[in-house]
Amino acid sequence: MKRVVLFFAGVAAGIALVVAAAGWIGWPVRFPAATQETATTDTKTEARHEAPGHIELSEDQVREAGITFAQASGGMLKRHFLAPGSLIPDADHIGRVSVRVLATVTELRKRLGDVVEKGEIVAAIESREVADAKSEYLAARLTNDLQQTLYARQKTLVETRIVSENEFLRTRLTANDAQIKLDGARQKLFALGLSESEIADLPNQPPESLRTQFLRAPISGRVSERRVDLGGLIGREGQESELYVIVNLDDIWVDLAVSPEDIGAVREGVSVKIRAIGTEDEASAGVIFVSPLLDRETRNARVIATMPNKDHRWKPGTFVTAEVPLSDAPSTVIVSKKALQTIKGTPTVFVRDADGFEARSVRTGREDDDDIEIVAGLAAGETIAVQNTFTLKAEFEKDEAEHDHD
Repeated sequence: MKRVVLFFAGVAAGIALVVAAAGWIGWPVRFPAATQETATTDTKTEARHEAPGHIELSEDQVREAGITFAQASGGMLKRHFLAPGSLIPDADHIGRVSVRVLATVTELRKRLGDVVEKGEIVAAIESREVADAKSEYLAARLTNDLQQTLYARQKTLVETRIVSENEFLRTRLTANDAQIKLDGARQKLFALGLSESEIADLPNQPPESLRTQFLRAPISGRVSERRVDLGGLIGREGQESELYVIVNLDDIWVDLAVSPEDIGAVREGVSVKIRAIGTEDEASAGVIFVSPLLDRETRNARVIATMPNKDHRWKPGTFVTAEVPLSDAPSTVIVSKKALQTIKGTPTVFVRDADGFEARSVRTGREDDDDIEIVAGLAAGETIAVQNTFTLKAEFEKDEAEHDHD
């Protein structure tokens, strides 16, 4: 029995030596079927990961994921800088109801926030200076009427030689002097704020009304300030001379502070985008003034832009940020920012090919709000994914994880 066992052991050892020798000299050696199947499986697994960075998706999968495409191309980047500022009333739409004489406030017809129309009576005052000016005008008017009548009569008489020419000339001189005094008295009333119709109606007014003057709104708008009280004295040195401040906010100004480095790029007439700080409100405004001087303290230049505000949504005092455009910058390749994904800290785009997408690292350059410049890694004319690229990023990272696990 021992001889049989020793025999088979010797045969096995001989076979092993033959196989080892054959492998050493390069002869082909066939392995059992189970070993071949394992090798085939490993080969397939390796083939599945032989193209790292490639994502295979069918047309149906692309459509279901909502992925859209666009060609990379050259174009212009719309650059800009930001400038802080605040909203202020349009200086052309601020009206002040004021007096030019010493007076007492006898009537205040408007309260804070009231809407007024241009020319509407908003207050009344009583003043001795007003009474004197009106009286002077009425006297000058009577004198002028008389002198003009005498002049017309003398003109007829001198033509018939009933009066001498010297007497006629004296009458004409007196009439001209009366007309000059009347015109001067009328101008005084205009300076006090009386209208043409009010002056013409003075002869019909009772004597006690001569000291009264009605004050009218210089513009349409809303009362933003009331500075006096009923019965208060106004017009004296050191006292208030304004009764109301009226503001029309149909248009509003944006007061911006622009640094010396950026002021050279700002031009009057350019449109800027205004955003209210702390809100999502935004609007467009047009630059109407660029100061040629820098502020002594801040070293910034003042820029004024105006924008419509018919609904009065924008309020003076609101802090805003203005997006001021710079000159457009040309670029050989620009893509939408939506096309970019960051993978392992590197900007990446997904280039469309026949089988799916290639995740390609790129180097970026300048940018604006919507687009970004590609300076390396992508050529103009290549088709890339621009919408829902996060789906491709997730698929790529999933494949990478499986590859690392294998």
